[in-house]
Amino acid sequence: MAGGAVSNSTYTSTTPVGGKQPSYLFPFILVTSLFFLWGLAYGLLDVLNKHFQEVLNITPRRSTLLQGAYFGAYFLMALPAGAFMNKFGYKKGIIMGLLLYAAGAFLFFPAANALNFDFFLLALFILACGLACLETAANPYVTVLGSPATSEQRLNLSQCFNGLGSFLGPIIGGALFFGSGKDDLSTVKLTYIVIGIVVLLIAGFFYKTTLPEIKEDVAEGPEVVADERPLFSHRHFVLGVVAQFFYVAAQVGVGALFINYVTTYWKGASNEKGAYLLSAGMVLFLAGRFVGTAIMRKVAPNKLLALFAIINVALCAVVMSGSGALSVYALIAVFFFMSIMFPTIFALGVKDLGKNTKKGASFIVMSIVGGAAVPYLMGVVTEAQSLAFSYGIPLVCFIVVFYYGALGYRRK
Repeated sequence: MAGGAVSNSTYTSTTPVGGKQPSYLFPFILVTSLFFLWGLAYGLLDVLNKHFQEVLNITPRRSTLLQGAYFGAYFLMALPAGAFMNKFGYKKGIIMGLLLYAAGAFLFFPAANALNFDFFLLALFILACGLACLETAANPYVTVLGSPATSEQRLNLSQCFNGLGSFLGPIIGGALFFGSGKDDLSTVKLTYIVIGIVVLLIAGFFYKTTLPEIKEDVAEGPEVVADERPLFSHRHFVLGVVAQFFYVAAQVGVGALFINYVTTYWKGASNEKGAYLLSAGMVLFLAGRFVGTAIMRKVAPNKLLALFAIINVALCAVVMSGSGALSVYALIAVFFFMSIMFPTIFALGVKDLGKNTKKGASFIVMSIVGGAAVPYLMGVVTEAQSLAFSYGIPLVCFIVVFYYGALGYRRK
């Protein structure tokens, strides 16, 4: 594939059938379903943010603690999840993640009964600990289920289903939380109880299904030299962690106050309209995944990453102007150009790590903590300056992503 060096890792399964290398198609389909689950959880998050502001009477800055709990869980859980999978394998790591996901979803019921925002933060933290396990397992698992040369394409394809879940989340939240006519948390309770039941069923399905356990081995051959360097001596990996931190910071910041932005700068816009426009952004996000995956057949992933990042820098500048509907449209367009960033940075960052792939994946997932800090910082800037001005923070983050796509991805 253009722009992508062939990985120096080979991948083998512990479950060969009849002495032949097993097909990875069904495991790929099954694991890809997980991407939808955490996309749905994320799609609901930004709608919950605005809903809690009104029902629980909290400020936008305090409501961004939801993002803090959600992405803080990734930071705290990623390394333990990676260590667990190193010892017990991908399958058990996925099941553990699904069980934590379900537990957190069920805790939304007592939290809603108590009308306690701190209780919601705890429930969301537990739910996100499960998501951290799923991402730590599923992202690298997809990259090794096939040829290393097409790992970025495979991961972008799987992430398309993440985009589908992210698209449906605001639609569900907008219809149930804002469109029900009830100014309470009854629909929140129902939504998360249903989610918890579905996740438990999927966990049972994984338990009953045989999955190949992929091992990362170092290849030996005339054209590939074994790379035994320590993990943090890989410059492209270290810069990948940094780039992912700033990308997720930008993505979460863009979405966290999206509905607030729409109702502030689009005259007469309601919360429900804001939720549906957020869903429109998620449609573009999903479309961008498919379009980006197709373009990567002809264009190097790092070059496409750099191009999309610099476009988002320009779009964020328009958003900062607070120019009514025009700035809202620019904000929606940002989602399209963010679409390929997470999986592309991830795949470029773990490429050629060999036996360190699982550990490297854990650190890249840890970098998602950027999403915990930036929304709160944007809330502070909003109170001190303006909501439009706070979008200068994602602008700076996209500049960092541009550098990684242009230069930082290179492997020595």
